[in-house]
Amino acid sequence: MQKSECHGDTQLRNRVRGNDDQRTSSSPRRKPRTTVQRSKSSSSSSASSPDAAIKVHPRPSDKLNPKTINPGLRETKHPYTFVSKEGFRELLLVRDAPEKAVPLLPRLSPVLKAALAHSDDEVFERGLNALVQLSVVVGPSLNDHLKHLLTSLFKRLRDKKFKEPITNALQKLEQHGGSGSLIIIKAKIPTYCSICC
Repeated sequence: MQKSECHGDTQLRNRVRGNDDQRTSSSPRRKPRTTVQRSKSSSSSSASSPDAAIKVHPRPSDKLNPKTINPGLRETKHPYTFVSKEGFRELLLVRDAPEKAVPLLPRLSPVLKAALAHSDDEVFERGLNALVQLSVVVGPSLNDHLKHLLTSLFKRLRDKKFKEPITNALQKLEQHGGSGSLIIIKAKIPTYCSICC
């Protein structure tokens, strides 16, 4: 004697075969799905797939290329401010960053200069931090571009709230840039020795 099939088994078998619309007379009638409903259900089913659960977050590549290095330091809206700051920092942490960043200095210099000359205080601070981070990575290679960047620092040095951060940044530039950077700093910011000593 054959067992009668369960109603759910029949529906499942029909769906697998693609015969969802062929139902037995005992099954309740449902309205056909609209295209919007289909797209919603297909997107929700793909989101619950095992591949979607193991989503790999992209990391900074080991290639510093000119298209990705523009850090957008002049951003003023959240979350772009965070992304630009953290993205710049992470790009300088990749393997062989010094060798990869030095050829990009001509492209980075105008971006840093624009951030340092920006009227927004947060943008200026982000540019100052980026300048220090870059000097740590590239060292004396930054000296060729330093004279263009120091003009903005000299203007902001008059502001009391930036005196200490700028002085610290200049000391780090001197530390990582060597004696060549000290000569450039003294030429652009004559009061540097009286500030730091």
